[in-house]
Amino acid sequence: MGHKVILAVCSLNQWAMDFEGNLQRILESIRQAKAMGARYRLGPELEISGYGCADHFLEPDTFLHSWEVLAEIISHQMSQDILLDIGMPVMHKNVGYNCRVFILNKRILLIRPKIFLCDDGNYREPRWFTAWSRLQQVEEHYLPGIIRAITDQSTVPFGDAVISTRDTCLGSEICEELWSPASRHIEMSLDGVEIITNGSGSHHQLRKGYVRRDLIKSATMKAGGIYCFANLLGCDGERVYYDGNSCVYLNGELLAQGPQFSLQDVVVIGSHVDLEDVRSYRNQIKSRCMQASHQTKFPRVNVDFTLGPEDPAVPVMMEGAVWELLTPQQEIS
Repeated sequence: MGHKVILAVCSLNQWAMDFEGNLQRILESIRQAKAMGARYRLGPELEISGYGCADHFLEPDTFLHSWEVLAEIISHQMSQDILLDIGMPVMHKNVGYNCRVFILNKRILLIRPKIFLCDDGNYREPRWFTAWSRLQQVEEHYLPGIIRAITDQSTVPFGDAVISTRDTCLGSEICEELWSPASRHIEMSLDGVEIITNGSGSHHQLRKGYVRRDLIKSATMKAGGIYCFANLLGCDGERVYYDGNSCVYLNGELLAQGPQFSLQDVVVIGSHVDLEDVRSYRNQIKSRCMQASHQTKFPRVNVDFTLGPEDPAVPVMMEGAVWELLTPQQEIS
């Protein structure tokens, strides 16, 4: 019968410091994801504040307004009964981090900080953020009052951990971590994480889309598993353009892909995936199984929730996709 899950990845045309507009686009993406039947929604990097806030990331108000937007998302009726993976800046112990925040039914499950920052080309992330260096470790993060009033939580786990639902295990990378030699998806995959997610702010560069595709394809072909990639869309107030092209891969095969360029502010794509395909694929690669048998374990946040459809008897259609990328002439036109 298999174990089907329904996942949604989003490309959003977010703008730096446009907290109200960013909130509305996030809520619209959640609405579309739920309309597809998705039980998990992945958004791009720093989607609440916008990626290009530059030195505004050094101002406490940027963190405060991000929490205010998150409070609106957590309390909104649209945000219930779906696992939300939200990108935002978080200050932890007086240190600014680029984070993913996992939310489910008015509870924060985990705050996962970025481990490898990008500091080349157009990127200067270490100017504004600090990389989390305590691999496979978590500590308590004390929540602000506006969040405590909604979630009834004082602290939540903060660090390099993964989410275990009743039917699978999900772990996060953030943008640059896919590109780095010591990518986190390797160790997570060896520790049994079946769904790797990546909220990204990857700008357009001629033929860069092919590189992103090859990195994701290689990651899932070598280690097995599902890889969900969500990228920003539009200018975000910077001098670069983010070209979307969000996608979902399974064991080296493309399942779903969003457009490389779009005039829509919100682009959501859904994918139906059978977890048994991951388990069967991985078990056949015996060198991988040997490495997995002695992999150091990640801290797990256990969640009483499933990513599969509420009624497992309902058939879920699974279809592959053909990778579509513009020619160089089309990209520069």
